[in-house]
Amino acid sequence: MSQGVFIFDVTEKSFPSAVVDNSHKLPVVAGFLGAWSEHCFIVDELFTRLAKEFAGKFIFAKIDIDEQPELRMQYKIENVPTMLVFKEGEVVRVEQGQLVETEARALLRDFGVSHPADEMREQAREKHMGGDTAGAIMLLTQAIQLDPMNTRIAMDMAQIFIDVGDIDSANGLLSKLPEQDKRSDMGKSLSGQINIAQLAAKTDGLDVLQARVIMVPDDAQARFDLAICLMERYDYQTAMDHLLQIITTAPEFQEGVAKEMMIVVIKMLTSGSPELAKEYQRKLSNLVAQ
Repeated sequence: MSQGVFIFDVTEKSFPSAVVDNSHKLPVVAGFLGAWSEHCFIVDELFTRLAKEFAGKFIFAKIDIDEQPELRMQYKIENVPTMLVFKEGEVVRVEQGQLVETEARALLRDFGVSHPADEMREQAREKHMGGDTAGAIMLLTQAIQLDPMNTRIAMDMAQIFIDVGDIDSANGLLSKLPEQDKRSDMGKSLSGQINIAQLAAKTDGLDVLQARVIMVPDDAQARFDLAICLMERYDYQTAMDHLLQIITTAPEFQEGVAKEMMIVVIKMLTSGSPELAKEYQRKLSNLVAQ
């Protein structure tokens, strides 16, 4: 097939040719979506953007479950969004629920849809997580030379700078990115981490704050600052437990800043830790509803 952008609105009539037949040529991601669902709208936008980015490498087929009830019944679609991946005429993967960008890219990568530099990005991430940060930076430098328009490499580098405490370099890299990258899930996560690191630098430090909270459990300011320090060290679960404690015992503290911070962190975690984000979104919603 030519290197066009393959995005189709599919009906029961066109499904055999648009999805089944085409899956012998390219991977087909068939999205069963509902026009009334915000989650479906987000997934639609995400895979539309990826289909344009990876033009000619996969097909994004969109099925409106309300307009195509026969297809919904045939493939036993119970929840939306549901993504079915077709290869060689068969369903080879099923993903239910909203996928964030990292999950969508991982899905496509499993079917050979990725940029050459993306493999180097994965290797760099493994090196960094394994303690070889210098090796990770070297790989990312090679990756940007191979694919200079791939802004995700710059964001990977910014993440490393944050991890090693070089906030100024991370902020400098982020500031040079296009606005659409700053607004992406990864961009928002980086921005949130930078803001947290800057806030943590203004506190009395983790050890002092932990001792203060033990001595005076009702000290909302100390507990809030402790949560910030814990987030800087990526202990989001403990940090958000402290924020929930403030919302429970001192909801008006600084005009509800604990709740606002939880919302910010939940959004920040949506990309890298979606299950943790959902867990604390549920806890916050239950607490606010009481």
